[in-house]
Amino acid sequence: MWEDRYKSSDEYLFGQAPALFLTENPWVVMPGARALCVADGEGRNAVHLARAGMQVTAFDMAPTAVARAQELAAKHGVRIATQVSTWDAWDWRQSFDLVAAIFVQFMPPEKRVQQFRDLAQALRPGGRLLLHGYTPEQIKLGTGGPGCADNLYTEDLLRQSFPGWHIERLAAYEREVQEGRAHSGHSALIDFVARKPE
Repeated sequence: MWEDRYKSSDEYLFGQAPALFLTENPWVVMPGARALCVADGEGRNAVHLARAGMQVTAFDMAPTAVARAQELAAKHGVRIATQVSTWDAWDWRQSFDLVAAIFVQFMPPEKRVQQFRDLAQALRPGGRLLLHGYTPEQIKLGTGGPGCADNLYTEDLLRQSFPGWHIERLAAYEREVQEGRAHSGHSALIDFVARKPE
């Protein structure tokens, strides 16, 4: 499905600019450190972190998206390591200082538990996890994201899913979003930034 969506147009589906979550919270960047951007699509977030001085690896299951990520990196004069991979095929034993999972709410609750475990495994002790996505209020707004409320995040869900982690930011809010044709309009968003226990 995702490969077909990316191939359906020459435009970047979610635009070329990073998620506002990253630009409005520049303190999350760890210059010189290793970052992993999961299911990163056309690379807008990976390229942003690379431009900020991080060593970035990114994967996505859609070959067209991964090719565009490399084109975007070249356009901005940075290097990112990319790979075509499904979530289950990725080697989560690799260790990173920062893991960014931005708009990856494609798993139902019964699979999300393992998804969160994978993200935690990929972080070194003391590493920083970035989660950004939609709250259930997004369903009625209909401006992007999955159509199933169970896939979306609440503050309580994220707090309970990472017990013992040091939460640096946890906020649910609504705002206008213009991120390509796929994310456009008034949206119900949530940010979660936390450090893995040492």
